[in-house]
Amino acid sequence: MVARTAGTRRFVRLLPVLLIGGGLLFDSLAPANFTAVPLFVAAPLIAAPFFSLASTIRTGVASVLSVIAMRISDGTSTQVVPVIEMITVLTAAVLALVINGVVRRSNEQLASARVIAETAMRAVLPTPAERIGGLQVAARYEAAQADEFVGGDLFAVADTPYGVRLVVGDVRGKGLDAVEAVAVIIGAFREAAEQERSLEGVAQRLERALAREGTRRYGLDAMEGFITAVLAEIPPGSAALRLVNRGHPEPILLHADGALEVLAPSVPAMPLGMDLGVWPDRSDEWEMPPGSTLLAFTDGLSEARDANGVFYDPEARLRGRIFPGPEELLSALTDDVRLHTGGRSTDDMALLAVSRPAEGQPPRRTTVKIVGRGDDTVRN
Repeated sequence: MVARTAGTRRFVRLLPVLLIGGGLLFDSLAPANFTAVPLFVAAPLIAAPFFSLASTIRTGVASVLSVIAMRISDGTSTQVVPVIEMITVLTAAVLALVINGVVRRSNEQLASARVIAETAMRAVLPTPAERIGGLQVAARYEAAQADEFVGGDLFAVADTPYGVRLVVGDVRGKGLDAVEAVAVIIGAFREAAEQERSLEGVAQRLERALAREGTRRYGLDAMEGFITAVLAEIPPGSAALRLVNRGHPEPILLHADGALEVLAPSVPAMPLGMDLGVWPDRSDEWEMPPGSTLLAFTDGLSEARDANGVFYDPEARLRGRIFPGPEELLSALTDDVRLHTGGRSTDDMALLAVSRPAEGQPPRRTTVKIVGRGDDTVRN
């Protein structure tokens, strides 16, 4: 994909030169009643949206001078048709400068909008610290489209009196409305995580925050807006791990020996904000021993498809693998998804990995790359 894009760019850069050179060759070989003027007209117009102002000027000047030189050489520079041809090429060159200016201003506005969007997204979704409450933490946000920063996937980690609490979620929809919902959820989570004694209480606070937000919305968004989310709590001085899953992809617990558990809820629950009635949340508890890593993700990971439409299977890809830390896990995982999809992801992907370090645990090395399914050996 990258090589193809680079090849396309090189071809576009050479195309104006090829058109001018082809026009000169055509004019020298073709009968007098045939003209290569369309090629000279096309050269600056093609350069305009892709080249700098100076390069566009050079291309336009080269086209105009080429036509003038051809007509002087064949002694027709003062005839009506050749003069019209020269005026046509000159007009195209001037028009190319206008187009180039419009494109440059649009690119500047787009770049400004991207910077604003990225700044807003980073303010709403800050990257967590590498160590929180004695745990190692890593997070990634992978946008489906290059240079796209506004999306509806979210994560947050908080060190609270009740232990380290985290949330990973996915808002229905995209764009600024999704970012607004992300801000509501993360703001409510940070407050509730500090104040609520139970993880179920945190989930109910998020539900109420979305209900308040829903009263400000109308139409389709008011009826169908919802967020899938998984909440986790890792109490201090304990190997316990508690989860509340509200319609979200099931997290994975990776153990130090390469074993893997899919943390499915005992009772499935609806996403947050569905407004289909109220029922009590119920947390499930697992053991998270030292050396293990909790991986939570959005459906951009589990629903990533290859060219044949086959979904990415994180359970199968990670089982038996050992990573030195959460950052290495996420790096290997994102690389593997990119190879699986061929760079054609259609949905954003949020990843959050939290590791409980083992006492005196020596550094572990991984078999990365995890893409090689034919080689299942694991080296420590």
